[in-house]
Amino acid sequence: MVPVRAPGWGRGVGMVAVLALLFAAIAIGAFPVVRRLTRRLEALKQGVERFGAGALHHRVDEGGRDEVAAVAASFNRAAERVEGLVRANQSLLANASHELRSPLARLKMAVAMMDDDSGCQPSRRDQLRREIHTNIGELDALVEEVLMASRLESQSAAPEREPVELVAVGAEEAARLEADLHAPDGPLTVLGDERLLRRALRNLLENARRYGGDQVELVLQRGASGRVQLRVCDRGPGVPPDMRERIFEPFFRLPGHAEHAGGVGLGLSLVRQIAERHGGGVRCEAREGGGSCFVIDLPAA
Repeated sequence: MVPVRAPGWGRGVGMVAVLALLFAAIAIGAFPVVRRLTRRLEALKQGVERFGAGALHHRVDEGGRDEVAAVAASFNRAAERVEGLVRANQSLLANASHELRSPLARLKMAVAMMDDDSGCQPSRRDQLRREIHTNIGELDALVEEVLMASRLESQSAAPEREPVELVAVGAEEAARLEADLHAPDGPLTVLGDERLLRRALRNLLENARRYGGDQVELVLQRGASGRVQLRVCDRGPGVPPDMRERIFEPFFRLPGHAEHAGGVGLGLSLVRQIAERHGGGVRCEAREGGGSCFVIDLPAA
């Protein structure tokens, strides 16, 4: 008896064989690509785990132009930001701990002297009481500025944008610190957070009053290319050229100013942070005739 085969059965077996061979060829050809991709993903995974374990300096390979390279680049940018925040907070904490020791030591000494000299003259007790109040004020200022510096450092988003009239803000702050004000006629408006901008201006004016003597000037003016400048000038001893950048570092103070009038070395650092968060900057310049000028440059509204 002759077996009967369904029409096209041989052709179907041949098609299956061709597809199997094609699949095998594709699998063999794709294996190196897939293996390379999985190795890169495994390296990326290990890099993330290493970073998460505390190796903040570790970065992953960004080679290539595919999605894995894009993810690696994004991770490295985020890692750079996280490392910067952690290092800044560590430095801030270490410096703050150091700065707290001086007023705390003076407080302890003043309290001990008041306890030991219970029968001392009223003038002496008043002097010790003033010393205690001064040190408490210094501690309060230090804690406030450390908290603000930490908040500014940790906030990546831009500050709230609302119109801020700098002439009005400048007039209030200049009157409070008895500084001479020079401002143009009409409004001088920027977009930003009025509280932060007021704090930056107040820090500069207080710094000028503390170290620059009685001749303090606040000049508000329109700059080039749609910019606005706030210039706080004094007649103090000035800042050496090689220190005009360093004075904006946290807790850096000029030689001889370590504990002058209660300064804690964070005011100018906060000014720079605030200016940069508003799309601007701050610099220190020599003032003609002696002294210094601190210039905040901001984009106009």
